[in-house]
Amino acid sequence: MKKAVIVSERSRSYECYKDSGVAWLGEIPEHWEVKKFKFVLNQSKGLTITKQNLISKGIFCVNYGEIHSKFGFELDTSKNKLKCVNKEHLITNPNSLLNKGDFVFADTSEDIEGSGNFTHLKSSDRTFAGYHTVIARPKIEIVSLFLAFVFDSTSFRNQIRKEVKGVKVFSITQSVLKETSIWVPPLPEQTKIALFLDDKTTKIDDAIAIKAQQIDLLKERKQILIHKAVTRGLDDSVKLKDSGVEWIGEIPEHWEVKALKFISNLQSGEFISSEDFKLEGYPVYGGNGFRAYSENYTNEGLYALIGRQGALCGNVNYAEGKFYATEHAVVVYPINKEDTLWLGETIKVANFNRLSQSAAQPGIAVGVIKNERFPYPPLSEQKEISTYIETVSQKIETAIGLKQQEIEKLKEYKSSLINSVVTGKVKVF
Repeated sequence: MKKAVIVSERSRSYECYKDSGVAWLGEIPEHWEVKKFKFVLNQSKGLTITKQNLISKGIFCVNYGEIHSKFGFELDTSKNKLKCVNKEHLITNPNSLLNKGDFVFADTSEDIEGSGNFTHLKSSDRTFAGYHTVIARPKIEIVSLFLAFVFDSTSFRNQIRKEVKGVKVFSITQSVLKETSIWVPPLPEQTKIALFLDDKTTKIDDAIAIKAQQIDLLKERKQILIHKAVTRGLDDSVKLKDSGVEWIGEIPEHWEVKALKFISNLQSGEFISSEDFKLEGYPVYGGNGFRAYSENYTNEGLYALIGRQGALCGNVNYAEGKFYATEHAVVVYPINKEDTLWLGETIKVANFNRLSQSAAQPGIAVGVIKNERFPYPPLSEQKEISTYIETVSQKIETAIGLKQQEIEKLKEYKSSLINSVVTGKVKVF
């Protein structure tokens, strides 16, 4: 038996370790057990329904998409808002109803990192596991919160990632789960480990949330500064006048107000099949920005592109050099050598998404947006505003990037902490 390596001056290790027999786990404390998933938990499937079966009132239901995007790790129905299903499922599908302490795994993932994503039911409200899920219910006495941290550890996740099948979609089947290994300390140790990690990870999550709020404030600050620059200019002492346009408000007295059709020509791009996409060539831009590459190009130069279809219609992207604009992108061609960045940022502030004409398949019509009125400064001021926006954006994006790096470091620390503690590499009691 080998002595454990001390991880840091503050951390402690167990007295004796043994080989776990699990490649991704390595050594564990000598008195811990290793069991197959199938001997620790029973499995069943969630409801065989679709998104269309979800309703606003009834029995709560958690689906695979919510596990991936909203309620990963744990679910508390008193705090987390869920869609519902009809009460008839209590009779027809009782095996898909969850108990407090049950685990629900998403059975598909769009990336390998998401393979093994799960949630852990903390509340007692009646809740169903929905479509594309696998239910796992402990059948031995075990601390469910400890087990949740095991499932969240890289040592457990790596077992799943090695076995999942797929190319664009990765499937996590019951057969994959049942053959994974779970390490089990004595119950009192499980409790101490779970409470320690719950406290530490909550503090880390709080720190991450604060930094995420700071990022939101920086983004909001950027929007405010750009809005002010394109509607009022850079000189705070200049006299103002009413623009006559609600979203613009007051503008400098010497500025004009012009319809977009008098500032630029608007032209949708050309159709291209996804079968014609390439791994190299000229960049292809659709309604939401870059999509792929093409052997051909439709434009050359620097242009603002307006997305004309989808939930994000009205968004603005920039394309430079030789590129292909698809039919879902509207290319903005300045008429009088207007500054491209000034024009694009003014279009962003105008928020063309508000002009969307359909709820089912949102879209904006060129015939509508071309008549929208814009604040119009002299060309020389456009360039000054453009330079200012570039400078401000760069500073704020740098600050946002630093905050994002801090968040990533906290996430890495959290992952490392969970794995070290839950596998017994570090003793916390």
